[in-house]
Amino acid sequence: MTQGGWISTLKEEGAVRPRRTLSEEAADNLREFILLGKLEPGTSIPERELADALGISRTPLREALRLLEIEGLVEYSATRRPRVADPSLQELTQYISVLGALEALAGETACVEATGPEIAEIQKLGHSMAEGSSEMTALQFFQLDMRFHSSIVEASRNEPLIETHRQYNARLWRARFLSSQQVDRRDNTLSQHADITTALVARDAKATRRALRDHLKSTISNITRIHEARDAEQTED
Repeated sequence: MTQGGWISTLKEEGAVRPRRTLSEEAADNLREFILLGKLEPGTSIPERELADALGISRTPLREALRLLEIEGLVEYSATRRPRVADPSLQELTQYISVLGALEALAGETACVEATGPEIAEIQKLGHSMAEGSSEMTALQFFQLDMRFHSSIVEASRNEPLIETHRQYNARLWRARFLSSQQVDRRDNTLSQHADITTALVARDAKATRRALRDHLKSTISNITRIHEARDAEQTED
């Protein structure tokens, strides 16, 4: 095999996969704790104790916190002390409204740009959620839900749109997770996913756009319910 030939083969089959860093592993652990509510919004994050608990130095921990800050899960006080983010309902609804517009545009564009296999994969994700809904943990259901949405956005093949969506979605991880946890609304979520998929398969841009907007409006309703319930509990306390 010529030099050019084996280099091409190596690129296709033998590319070295990057290892996950300590900061990425730490971010994964903290993200799960925050999403599952083991670290409540507003909770201070003691760097020294946390680094010891994770078995890492403070340098990768600080990088992990920076990653979570980008995702909107961690914020810093005026004195640069990290804590679990606690965005207001107004902030969340504004972000979700923008996200809804982005996903609606992505869905509309995907009707034209998506390949058959890409649409089939989106269908498969929707079916997996529906079939495994009763058996999945909240985190598993959420992760599959995010893959469903990101797959639609990526199928638009619009790089600025994909990147903007990624940035907005990153700041809504906890909010969207809490919304997906509403078991009594899960059937509604699956029904809306079916509407999205049906419209996408038919390459009906108008119907896909409308279905995605309606779906994100439901997220706003879920988040509003959660915040109102939390405010009521705090008032009682």
